[in-house]
Amino acid sequence: IEEIKKAAESGILEGVTTNPSLIAREGKDFKKLIKEITQILKIYRNDFTVSAEVLSETCDDMIEEARELAKIDKHVLVKIPLTFEGLKAVNILSSEEIRCNVTLCFSVNQALLAAKAGAYCVSPFIGRLDDQGTSGISVVEDIRQVYDNYNFDTKILAASIRSTEHVFECAKARVD
Repeated sequence: IEEIKKAAESGILEGVTTNPSLIAREGKDFKKLIKEITQILKIYRNDFTVSAEVLSETCDDMIEEARELAKIDKHVLVKIPLTFEGLKAVNILSSEEIRCNVTLCFSVNQALLAAKAGAYCVSPFIGRLDDQGTSGISVVEDIRQVYDNYNFDTKILAASIRSTEHVFECAKARVD
């Protein structure tokens, strides 16, 4: 929370992505913490997002959990895993105007599926792709090209950023 406050004060923080398992290790209530984060960011800007991840693995359970998370604040994006069940959930949630951050993206084809399902944004894992011997930045560049080719509104939220070079390369690739 202190790091979020410090970054928010600078005016450069556009959002926060959370992870429920990491928050649980801190011994904090997930929903209360999401609300606290949104309240902090509202002090400094109007346009921000806070991604809050579902823990469920089935479509119906993800939908139920996502609806509860979306009620916390209008700035909440619901993180949904890029699985078949997740894509089904995103399709339904997007029709309800619940914005979804489709996470665990490792390929252009997966990003294409997320966009077609109605994702608000997709989170390609750059560092993890690099770890596997694939250029994470190249994947992001290809996602940008495909999204531009088909005029998808889905945003790209780069994840697993490991260096300032990743930040620079993402900026060049027009990551949102």
